[in-house]
Amino acid sequence: MVQSVSEVLNAILHKRDITQFDRGDVSFIIVAGAMVSFMIPGLAFLYSGLARRKSALSLIWAVTASNAICIFQWYFWGYSLAFSPTATNGFIGNLAHFGLMGVLGDPSPGSPLIPDLLYAFYQMEFACVTVGILVGGIAERGRVLPAIIFTFLWMTLVYCPLACWPWNVNGWAFKYGVLDYAGGGPVEIGSGIGGFAYAWVLGRRQEKELLNFRPHNVSMVNLGTFILWFGWLGFNGGSAFGANLRAIMAIWNSMLAAAFGGVVWCLLDYRLERKYTMVGFCSGTIAGLVAATPASGFIDPWAAVIMGIISGAVCNYATKAKSLLGVDDALDLFAEHAVGGMLGLLMNGFFASRSIIALDGVNTNVPGGWVDHNWKQLYIQIAYIFATCSYTFVVTALLAKCIDIIPGLQLRTTAEGEKLGLDEVEIGEFANDYIEVRRDFMDWTAFGNGVGTHQPSAAGDRHGQPNLAQHDQQQTLHTEEPNSDSADEKVPELPQADATTL
Repeated sequence: MVQSVSEVLNAILHKRDITQFDRGDVSFIIVAGAMVSFMIPGLAFLYSGLARRKSALSLIWAVTASNAICIFQWYFWGYSLAFSPTATNGFIGNLAHFGLMGVLGDPSPGSPLIPDLLYAFYQMEFACVTVGILVGGIAERGRVLPAIIFTFLWMTLVYCPLACWPWNVNGWAFKYGVLDYAGGGPVEIGSGIGGFAYAWVLGRRQEKELLNFRPHNVSMVNLGTFILWFGWLGFNGGSAFGANLRAIMAIWNSMLAAAFGGVVWCLLDYRLERKYTMVGFCSGTIAGLVAATPASGFIDPWAAVIMGIISGAVCNYATKAKSLLGVDDALDLFAEHAVGGMLGLLMNGFFASRSIIALDGVNTNVPGGWVDHNWKQLYIQIAYIFATCSYTFVVTALLAKCIDIIPGLQLRTTAEGEKLGLDEVEIGEFANDYIEVRRDFMDWTAFGNGVGTHQPSAAGDRHGQPNLAQHDQQQTLHTEEPNSDSADEKVPELPQADATTL
């Protein structure tokens, strides 16, 4: 009996050893998925650094919470709605894989190189990054609870259809011949246009909050950018779905586009301000990576250099669009992600090469763009861009407006809450302790309590300090001389607890 059980176990293990999937490919995508997951804290740090101090933690919280909601939605029905192969309407999937039912070891719908279960995990991380970008639209005036509810619904009504179109074998864009490597439509246009529409529904910040606006922590902006860059190599490299030459080519193209995008943006900023801005360099780097998302697995390295230069320049000038349109897109989601995604998709129309696409050993008959004399590819890409932009903006705006009119789910905080900062009114914690210390300075010193008069700080509200006299007290300490017989008292002055010195 024991021997028979042992033989059965050995047979099972032997069967697992001869699996149809290469373990190198499987291991590579597991690591790539983990790298994409690491982009979530990168986004959080980037957004936090770009915001004012008084709303820095709220953006970290929003990105973190949206990640959790997205994971649940993707498990619940998101993967099925995006990738179920039995749906034939071309617009959205069905519930055949509800709760990941039947998702295990069959070849994935995206590539025969990896199993279905691994593909579901990898695509889930794409969705998490997308909603992480999207929630940047709430910056400094959006309430977090309605935003999180919005996230679940947006994933269902916007992202799942956008993912189905180019990546599901029955999607209309897939059948139309659209070239979208790693998500120019679902990820970049979806998050960029979606965040822009959400910011439009929210409305502009108060004029006072728009004066003297500047990132509160450029070091966090740089840290977030490099974390994103690292994760993006898994994002674009892993979209070859195997450890092959196409993955390496996608990584090289991502590096080149990011580098040239950062340099070009920085030089354009220098032309205006005669300063080599760190925020500008980081913005250009992200613009290049965004453009590489839909194109890095389709084009040659020389085309990636051109793409990086163009994306750095065009996305820089696209930051002016929010002023022209009157939309308070505080974190430039439209200029960076929407415009960058469009540029990458257009580059495919010009520079996509059949020989690059075939490097994965799977997609050997996919036509390229103009470099392969496939002239119609450009208008296919343009039609796809128009479809994704219009659908995303309309549905996102309607969804946000519908949530906004529900009692208790107003998207925007009050004017007083905006003045105090979302960290105080929504989170109750602060990204930087010295903000809280500034408001209740005497609570943690040995000088005791006292009452003084309010003296406004030169730093102003841009450093996250509400203009509240009861939180800005000048204290006086009365101590006796060491000689107990003396009646004289010394009254040392307590230094001002200004945010610039704490």
